[in-house]
Amino acid sequence: MAKTVFVGMSGGVDSSVSASLLKEQGYEVIGIYMKNWSKDLPGMKCPWAEDLADAKRVAVKLGIDFEVWDFEDAYREKVVEYMLEEFRKGNTPNPDVMCNQEIKFKLFYEEAMKRGADYIATGHYARIVDGKLARAVDENKDQTYFLYRISDESLAHTLFPIGEMLKPEVKKLAEEKGLHNAYKKESMGVCFVGEVGMKDFLKEYINIKPGEIREIESEKVLGYHEGAAFYTIGQRHGLYLNGVAGEINDGLPYYVVAKDLDKNIVYVSKNLNDEHIWTERLELNDVILRTGPVATVSPTVLGESLRAAGVPPVAPPVRVNVRLRHRAPLVPAKIVFTGNGVATLEFENKIKRPASGQSAVIYDGEICLGGGIIA
Repeated sequence: MAKTVFVGMSGGVDSSVSASLLKEQGYEVIGIYMKNWSKDLPGMKCPWAEDLADAKRVAVKLGIDFEVWDFEDAYREKVVEYMLEEFRKGNTPNPDVMCNQEIKFKLFYEEAMKRGADYIATGHYARIVDGKLARAVDENKDQTYFLYRISDESLAHTLFPIGEMLKPEVKKLAEEKGLHNAYKKESMGVCFVGEVGMKDFLKEYINIKPGEIREIESEKVLGYHEGAAFYTIGQRHGLYLNGVAGEINDGLPYYVVAKDLDKNIVYVSKNLNDEHIWTERLELNDVILRTGPVATVSPTVLGESLRAAGVPPVAPPVRVNVRLRHRAPLVPAKIVFTGNGVATLEFENKIKRPASGQSAVIYDGEICLGGGIIA
């Protein structure tokens, strides 16, 4: 009897090809469109209806059953509210990471299992090697950075059909199969709204107060910002400084080096060596470690017991590779676990400090070991 797989179909080429491949492999395939967000914003139309139409059209082409599951309430609570609260704190969260943890590989997974699925599948570029989450063959498209927080339980019932393929191969295959969305443009905006920028989205939900941009060394006011929440440490574009007696017009860019949320001040500096920009250590909170792979790296680190009770403070440093942004190069580091979901990353050389609220994802070779939220 054929195994049943529920495929999350977004309307894009990756999930469409995934559904097609699974059908060819003999699975009983049911396509699911997850309706996570449908609200239009002023001057910005949410593309959900067009995406749904594309997904449905592919399902008809493939001859598979298709359903729409409404997760809007849960998405607003678990992803959007989390994101907005983090921005209010001055952090820069990653909603894609939370969407995978709470919606695609939790709610979607749980509902699929209730309805008799043997597996769920998505169009993510990732692989499962010996039951462990592993990087995709296409390093440029690898999405394990966004998947590191999904549960071991859901991973055991997940398929990533295109994880062994390169993106151009996926597009070509879609064309060969006559899928109309073979070369559909990928959305580059907010993950659930479409082509709207994050700043425009936040303006609709966060009480934004304009404030001063000051040079950190001199306290001179160089310009004004729309809201401190919009700026991240190390940012150099979008500052719109108006200059003081022409002193900033010497060809050297300013970088954001600090934010004072209480006073609503954004501090900038021309000094690329400013201590706020570079660091040799990062503190991580809410650390998640995947059960199997971590035990192979260090016998003292046991994934499930860590989640339940925290790692003992005596746990020795573990050498790992770290990815601090999607598509960023892997950087060697030592990770020291201090318990209760907290860890410290120690780098061999100084790195440009990533924004607080972003994720640091750790790897052993091709295997994703987990990661944490940058403090």
